[in-house]
Amino acid sequence: MYYELYIDVFFLVNFMMDYLLLQLVRRLLKCPATHGRICIGAFAGALLTCAVMIIPGINMFVRFILFHGVINIVMIKTGFKIGWNRTFLRAYILLYICAFLAGGIMEYFRQYVRAGSLFFALAIAVYYVSLGIWNFFTYLAAGNTGKCTVRLLKAEKECTVEALIDTGNRLRDPVTGKPVSIISADTAEKLTGGKIEKLRYISYHSVGKAQGLMPLVELERMYVCRKEEICIEKPIVAVSEEYITADDYEMLMNPDLL
Repeated sequence: MYYELYIDVFFLVNFMMDYLLLQLVRRLLKCPATHGRICIGAFAGALLTCAVMIIPGINMFVRFILFHGVINIVMIKTGFKIGWNRTFLRAYILLYICAFLAGGIMEYFRQYVRAGSLFFALAIAVYYVSLGIWNFFTYLAAGNTGKCTVRLLKAEKECTVEALIDTGNRLRDPVTGKPVSIISADTAEKLTGGKIEKLRYISYHSVGKAQGLMPLVELERMYVCRKEEICIEKPIVAVSEEYITADDYEMLMNPDLL
């Protein structure tokens, strides 16, 4: 039995599906990869897939290895530009989860789409449906909208912490008027290497303490990971010498930042 393969259409279909899958993984990982990087990763994946399909004499086992052990890895490494670490492993697993989820949704809706020209519209719809399903289950799993993950960047150092959005924190820098979040001393040490460059001090009141002072530090950027990743430029944080909460949070976020 012989099949006609239109390589240009095959490439275009693979490129679009690879692009949507990489975008899904990027959103779920909260990865800062640009759309250009994602396009390059999808292009590499589609090009290699076409090459494997048109090269004669490749048996099914070798193709299986190439598809799952080479092409997908090239897509992830090119699209996200990440090293051989836990983030890569998470991206690899998420790529297959997203492919499984998107494939199931597409298979369900295919019976209602008769015209082949509607395939690309269907693919885009599948992307948003898949993202919505994932966000829904993430919301149910979180159980508490007051929690979030925050990436803090200063100079060449980066630190990821679990934060509590504290509605009782209304601290503001007396000079710039910016909202001030509170981080633990351990987190500040990771970001500064123990050499805290203080801007100034801010006074605060807490239960059991009439008044205290905390040093203020300006960071380069702060990425707040919730449903959408929010980037905050030049945020100001106060360094607490005490335990922040009893729930092992490393940061109390000022809700005015959101």
